[in-house]
Amino acid sequence: MKKSILFVIVLFSLISCTEDVRFNNPSFQGVKDNVFWRAIESKATLNSNGSLVIEAYSGNEVITLKTTSMVEQLYPLGTSTSKTASYVLTDSNGTTTFTTGTGIGDGQIIITDYDAIENTVSGSFKFNAENIYNNPLAGAVLNFQQGIFYKVPIKEQLLTN
Repeated sequence: MKKSILFVIVLFSLISCTEDVRFNNPSFQGVKDNVFWRAIESKATLNSNGSLVIEAYSGNEVITLKTTSMVEQLYPLGTSTSKTASYVLTDSNGTTTFTTGTGIGDGQIIITDYDAIENTVSGSFKFNAENIYNNPLAGAVLNFQQGIFYKVPIKEQLLTN
């Protein structure tokens, strides 16, 4: 009887031992107004003028980061319209848009790695974006901290005029 019980315990312990490894590659995530946020899908686009646009989607939310190039460096936000971060929420109440721009909001995007062989981009970001349409159902400023994008694939190249 003791051998039967021991056999059953050993059998269950062997069956229950599995490795559930998942890789978060590519990844786009951060802390939005003190709540963890992760994208379901992300992509990057390199425009013909050298500018880079990274987009991340999570249900009815879209985050867009724009830089003037793929060069590994810091891009300050709130200083121009060519380097921006925006967050758009579309729900039953309509669309709420938060953005940075010339004299609007602040923050930074840091490109830490551009992999030309794999055609991916990695880096970090943080920003305070302003509610540009003054939607009364949303706050005046959206805060995004500890943002990371990792090995986001560059999907296409667009022609810009």
